[in-house]
Amino acid sequence: MSIFRFPLLVWLGIGILILSLGIRQSFGIFMTPISVSFEQGREFFSLAIALQNLLFGMFQPFVGMAADRYGSKRIIMFGSLVYGVGLLLTSLSTTTDMFYLSISMLIGLGLSATSYVVVLGAVAKVVPAEHTAKAFGLTTAAGSFGMFAVIPGAQSLLTHFDWQTALQVFALLCCIMFAFASFMKTTKSESNSQELADEQTLGQALRQAAMNRNYWLIHMGFFVCGFHVMFIATHLPSYLADKHLDASTAALALAYVGIFNIFGSYFWGVMGDRYSKRYVMSALYFVRTAVIAAFVTLPVTDNTAALFGAVIGFCWLGTVPLTSGLVRQIFGARYLSTLYGLVFFTHQVGSFLGAWVGGRIYDYYGSYDPIWWSTVVLAFIAALLHLPIDDRPLSTFNKPEPLSLDPRLAPIATVIDLPKQA
Repeated sequence: MSIFRFPLLVWLGIGILILSLGIRQSFGIFMTPISVSFEQGREFFSLAIALQNLLFGMFQPFVGMAADRYGSKRIIMFGSLVYGVGLLLTSLSTTTDMFYLSISMLIGLGLSATSYVVVLGAVAKVVPAEHTAKAFGLTTAAGSFGMFAVIPGAQSLLTHFDWQTALQVFALLCCIMFAFASFMKTTKSESNSQELADEQTLGQALRQAAMNRNYWLIHMGFFVCGFHVMFIATHLPSYLADKHLDASTAALALAYVGIFNIFGSYFWGVMGDRYSKRYVMSALYFVRTAVIAAFVTLPVTDNTAALFGAVIGFCWLGTVPLTSGLVRQIFGARYLSTLYGLVFFTHQVGSFLGAWVGGRIYDYYGSYDPIWWSTVVLAFIAALLHLPIDDRPLSTFNKPEPLSLDPRLAPIATVIDLPKQA
């Protein structure tokens, strides 16, 4: 299926992610003006954003359950309103308590309801299963594109106005997300009609997943992804500064991460449609293993830093379409928002630890080397964890094999009322 033949809902979801994640990715440039305005150090703002990310992950399973029960459209509309109110109240905050409540809790909840889990859950219900990973890859790439679509505008607003005005403009952008969501229509695709006709309850789906070894392997792999992403995003600039490189080098490396992630997310999604997703996922983590090991082994220069940003960016969020695609392939689309939401929470736990442990290890050893090599080992383990995953749909590998009887036993089967072939 060509990307231009995807249903309208996919493109509406892409628009929502561009705005939702673009606004979120721009918060870093607000650190200095907000810290100065509140007459606080940078830790004040950093803690607020750290709590926002943690709550983003904690809310995700519950928001996913609500999306599966009441529909993605309603949840995204609700999330857009909460997101907008959170941004507005943040711009009006005069006390630290009000600031933390709005930017951490309200915006964290709004993000949960307008980001990958809910949007991908809606996409899964309108795209045939064989094209799911490609659609997920395209949708995931939108999150990275949002960084380039929104951040320059945010910087321009801060140049010409104050940070309060910039956040109020962002709050108005949430109205566009609300409008996009209002046009979403999750018409059941032909390939999903049978599974959606199933009368499985949410509780049954959760118990089924909890007892499934493959589901926990997916959790462990996505934990590693979260650890990698947040450690690199948080500590790469400091690591490069320790190597006596200019701050512009770190900015360029992170920019390359975002640029190449746009192409990488779609590429890994297409590969997930063409080949077994578990093998593609293992290949992605093997690439990460080699790239990170080479980066910490070779001399760190402006060129190697830029090259690292480009290559690691290419497999940065390629895990999202593959991981969500595996969950959809094994468990179906009906409760994808819930089941993937739980996996995403594990990702966020990894993100929290990646940011925190990275600093903790550096303070203890005075070097990032131990944590860098830990990420290499974790990447290799994640690559191995995906190999034994059985990615067949549950309806396939839980189906009992037909019982065939020897034709010579047919008379006995007739007497005791046994079927000749079950």
